[in-house]
Amino acid sequence: MAPGFACDGFELVAYHDLDRKPCFKLALQVVADRWFLYATRFWEPGTTILDVTDPGSPSILGEIPGPDDPNVATWQVQVAEDLLVHGIQHRPPPWGGDPSAATDEGIHLWDVSDPEGPRLLSKYRYGAIGTHRNFYAGGPYVHATASVPGMEGFILSILDVSDPTSPREAGRWFLPEQFTAGGAAPPIRPSHHGPAYPVGDRAYLPYGQGGLVILDIGEVSDPRLVSRLDFGAAFSSMIALHTVIPLPARGLAVVNTEAIAEMCEEPYNFAGIVDISDETTPRLLSLLPPPVPHPDATYPNFNQRGGRFGPHNQHHHQGNPHLFQSDQLVYLTWFNAGLRVYDISDPYLPREVAWFLPDDPGERRGLLPRTALVTQSEDVLVDARGYAYLTDKNHGLHVVRFTG
Repeated sequence: MAPGFACDGFELVAYHDLDRKPCFKLALQVVADRWFLYATRFWEPGTTILDVTDPGSPSILGEIPGPDDPNVATWQVQVAEDLLVHGIQHRPPPWGGDPSAATDEGIHLWDVSDPEGPRLLSKYRYGAIGTHRNFYAGGPYVHATASVPGMEGFILSILDVSDPTSPREAGRWFLPEQFTAGGAAPPIRPSHHGPAYPVGDRAYLPYGQGGLVILDIGEVSDPRLVSRLDFGAAFSSMIALHTVIPLPARGLAVVNTEAIAEMCEEPYNFAGIVDISDETTPRLLSLLPPPVPHPDATYPNFNQRGGRFGPHNQHHHQGNPHLFQSDQLVYLTWFNAGLRVYDISDPYLPREVAWFLPDDPGERRGLLPRTALVTQSEDVLVDARGYAYLTDKNHGLHVVRFTG
C-alpha cells in the first residue's frame, strides 16, 4: 500500500515497497520493447531490477549483486548499450560502514543484454575508496569519479571499456591542490563529486568546493582546463557543487549543491543557472527559488523540519532516447521537500511549476536522518513516456507523472 502524499501538478501512478529495501540511484534501459529500471539499494549492497513496462504496476525481476560486505556501497549505477556500470565505494561511518574494513572498490561491469540474466564481465580497482558518481552513455569511455592513492577527494578518471572484459584507464584529470602526495595542502576540500557530463570534446564537472570545471577532452589521454567557476565560501557547504547538467543548445548549465548537514547547519545550498555561452568565462545568472511549505504544513519552513533540506539530484537524460529530454523543465529532489519541477524558459526568472511530497516514512529502515524521521527524497529519473521514478532513504519507489 502506498503511503500518503501531497502534491500540485503531479499524480501518483504507483508505489513499490521493494521488499523494504529503500533505493537510491536509478538507471533505465529498454530491451525488446520492455522497460527495465535499475534501483540501487541505500542501506545494503546490490541493485534491484524492475520491469516498468507498465509503470502503474512495477515488478521485481532480480538483482545485480554487490560485494557480500556491509562496508561496501553500490550506490551508483549507469547503463547504456547493454553495459551496466556498477560503482563500488567504501561505505562511510555515518551511513553504517567501517571503510577500513571494506573488501572491494572501483567499478564492476555487467552485460545486461538479457536483463533477467545479467553477467559479470570484469572488475576494475583504483586502490583507494572506490568510485562515486560515474557517467556512461554508451561508446568506449566511462567518465568515472574515482578515489586514487595520493589524492585529496575524488578525481576524473576516463576508463576505456571498449573491451568490457579488460577495462583500462585512458586518462585522468585533477586540480593541482588535490595532489597531496606531491606536497599539496589544500585550504578547501577539492573533490570531483561527479558525474562529469561530456558533450562532444567538452566535459562539465561539479567539483565540490572547487566549483564548476569545464575541460577540453578532445585528447582523452590529456584533458585540459578550459575554465573554472568558483562559487565561494557562502555557497560552499561540505559537499558544495554536486551536479552540473549542460544545456548546450541554450548556452546554459543547471547546477546545484548538495545539502549534507541536517537542520541546515552549513552554508546555503542552492540550485542555479550558469551562462556557459562563453566557456572561458562562465557566470551565474540566477537561483532557482527554494521550496515553500504548503499553507497547511505544520512547520514554518523546510529548514527547520528535520533531516536534510536542500537540493540533491537532478534528472539526468544523458542523451538516452528512452529518457525525458528537455532544456526547459528541470526535475530536482530537495530531500525533506520532496520532488520539484522548474520552468527555466526564462533563465533569469526560473519558477517552480509542480511538486510532489511523500508523507514521512512510517518506519526507520536505516540510520539517517538523525534529527527526525522525515521524507528524504534522494534521486529522480524521468522516462520518455513522462513517468518519474522517485527514491527515499526509508521509503520504497514512487512512480509519479507531471500533469502541469
